[in-house]
Amino acid sequence: MAELNLKQITDKLNAEFVGETRKLIFWYDANAEFVDDIDTLELPNAKVFHLEKDNQFYTKYFLERVDTQTNYLIYAPFPKPALCDNHLADTTRYSKEFFADRASLISIDLGIDEKYKPVLQHYISFFGEKVRTQRFYNLEIENWNENVIEVAMMSVLCRIKVVSFEELVRTIITNGELENNKYLEFLGNYDLIIPFWRICEETFGYTDVQPTLSKFVYTLFVTYFAKVIHRELPQSLKNYCSYKSGNIIAFVDSMMNSVIFRDGFDKLSELTYNTVNIESVLKSFEVSSFAELEIFRKTDIFIIKWLIARLENEDTDAKLSGLSIPEICRMRRKLHYGNLYFSHYYIIENAYYLIMAAHFEPEKTVQNMWERYVSTDYVFDQRYRYFYYHYDKITNNAMYDNLRELVENIYTNEYLNPLSVAWNNEFVECKGETGLTKQQDFYNKYVKNVKERIIVIISDALRFEVGQTLMKRLTEDEKCTATIAPMQSVLPSYTRFGMSALLPHKELAMGEDFRVLVDGKLCDDIKSREQILQSYSPRSKTIRFDDINTTIIAKEVTTGQDVVYVYHDQIDARGDDLKTENEVFNACEEAVEEIHTMIKRLTSASNTHFIITADHGFIYKRDKLSESDKISGLSQQNALVGRRYVVSEQVVHADGIGTVTLGNVLKNQDTRIVSFPIGSDIFKVPGGGLNFVHGGASLQEILIPVIDVRTNKYHTETKAVSISLVSLVHKITNLTTNLDFIQSDAVTDVNKETVYKVFFISDENEKISNDNIYVADKKDTDASKRIFRLRFNFKNKQYDKNRKYYLVAYDEKNALEVIRHEVQMDLAFVDDFGFNI
Repeated sequence: MAELNLKQITDKLNAEFVGETRKLIFWYDANAEFVDDIDTLELPNAKVFHLEKDNQFYTKYFLERVDTQTNYLIYAPFPKPALCDNHLADTTRYSKEFFADRASLISIDLGIDEKYKPVLQHYISFFGEKVRTQRFYNLEIENWNENVIEVAMMSVLCRIKVVSFEELVRTIITNGELENNKYLEFLGNYDLIIPFWRICEETFGYTDVQPTLSKFVYTLFVTYFAKVIHRELPQSLKNYCSYKSGNIIAFVDSMMNSVIFRDGFDKLSELTYNTVNIESVLKSFEVSSFAELEIFRKTDIFIIKWLIARLENEDTDAKLSGLSIPEICRMRRKLHYGNLYFSHYYIIENAYYLIMAAHFEPEKTVQNMWERYVSTDYVFDQRYRYFYYHYDKITNNAMYDNLRELVENIYTNEYLNPLSVAWNNEFVECKGETGLTKQQDFYNKYVKNVKERIIVIISDALRFEVGQTLMKRLTEDEKCTATIAPMQSVLPSYTRFGMSALLPHKELAMGEDFRVLVDGKLCDDIKSREQILQSYSPRSKTIRFDDINTTIIAKEVTTGQDVVYVYHDQIDARGDDLKTENEVFNACEEAVEEIHTMIKRLTSASNTHFIITADHGFIYKRDKLSESDKISGLSQQNALVGRRYVVSEQVVHADGIGTVTLGNVLKNQDTRIVSFPIGSDIFKVPGGGLNFVHGGASLQEILIPVIDVRTNKYHTETKAVSISLVSLVHKITNLTTNLDFIQSDAVTDVNKETVYKVFFISDENEKISNDNIYVADKKDTDASKRIFRLRFNFKNKQYDKNRKYYLVAYDEKNALEVIRHEVQMDLAFVDDFGFNI
């Protein structure tokens, strides 16, 4: 028995045992409900005497002869005997009887109206255990009725700490099997099955002569399905539809968006999809009718196949529900199953933009070409990289075979080759004078005159478009301020030449043996580079990126230095190996992550100024090269030969070859010729590695980034972007209502993205609509592009015009309520006359 009941009994009894007159009180506990508690009662003015069925004579003798002074509570754990069998009947005439049935005490304790006492009495066996009763008391319910009492008991049995029928249902259907469900078995032990199904009907409109959890679950999903697609369902599914669609949509949304119930939701969704054959229904509908449907996983497969088909036909104008292909991809990624098909939608979105490159036309002049490339055209290389980055993440990607072939053809033949030919022809014409900062001038321009310590991170093969990805990552870090500029690498664009050019020097040359000399000295390794660096800046150091693996080491390496060159080799190391060259785009992503992490580590070691650059870029194409893509016939003597360059005394005589002198590159009198393919072809030379190449003069190979980064090791104040209603609504008149919102600010390094849950509640915090999840991640500076629409489905119930209801927006990441807007609920036909199916 709960402590509150015992206290109440104790208080009542102690109130009786007052005064000078001796008192005897008989308590016949017919059901022995308090037999375990009787000796715990604290009765300062009385003692407890245990009456037994066969000790009545002794009791009479004891009370009237042995102890005639003490007050006694005579407790009998059995019904009061009939008069003919009651030898204490005359004693009770001058004594009192005490009555304390459990239902009465619970009613008084919890403030339950007397009219609900029969309900408690009906379920009195539920209160037969102390722990169970105490959990019932701990629910701390204020407003009681029959449903509340029954739901409270169900909640206790299912170990739920709140009285919420919806929470109870979520727990029951997502735990264990639907057939022979353990929770329903618990309810059955206390005669609560019929109330459970009754409240299911009241709440969700589920009715069945023989209700089961399976059919109830089908009703939830099919009703939601019918409401979202706005199409006529086959009769077999109509039988599962409920007229209380608003309640169901709100319920299903809350389960789908719950971290606790998400896995259970997925299991029930799959069960419903397979059992009631949703797939055959989807096959009979146009994809546009279910473009926003998110409760079934395989919906995405239909949409993905539709998108692939559109792109294979190069139908870039195709729309679904008024959304373009990229908009569909972005929307679907944010829906419930978006995490499962994340890479699929990125493949499609990137393919879309690459197909748009079929109309690519390069600029005419060398300066216009690189200027447009660094502002916009680099995105095509970036899209190509991310197409394969996500393509490689999918185990079974055969469905993309035709689309991949189309993308490869457009990227190579309609973007990469035309750009390379136009650029290289102009590059030859201007003898490499493009107007870009030269790699040989890097030290003097970016390092020499810097007053504070500077960390130079040189990432091998970090081409410009990858640098842009890193730049984006850095600008999203509130502790970083970064700028990016293009720089032209040396030609041939290979590692030893590029690494040497980044060092301080008076003279950069290539010896007769083609080894690179800096001020007449070889610098083929990190130690020789350090010696050259220290000859210009004594307090300087070179180190491999991987050797700085802790903040302690970072501090040891940089303390006392003016300049530190850090050499990072992730992209080139992976790309130059025949076995791993197809992993080069993964390496690009890892390089971005590693460099950002390193900057944070070095910042923790009291460094705040960084320059990130590269020795060269690269060209990568996924398809294996055919013989026609290889330039053969090389018969050069005393030449330095690579797949994308030849340095020799003579011009390479073959079609599609461009040349400049080494003197043009190094600004000296070297007359040797640097030959390179005009297009994206390669020279036919022995060895592996055909897809990842560099050394030539294409923009992808010689255009490298210079990212200037300053960090703040102290906290920078940031805030989550907010949302607000575009036009304030004061009255809700329909069970389904669309509202327009605006994301107040564009996401920046200071204005951080977040996730909002938006819904309606009553003044008693009862949720009356579905949850809308909005990911506030828009970066558009144009405010009109940050407007979005949310659809709300309200519970089918009577609403009081005199009560207050609220639109609420809750910032899930930061656990803050950001909107509470009062509305009036004025719905004339809340049950839709049963036609809301």
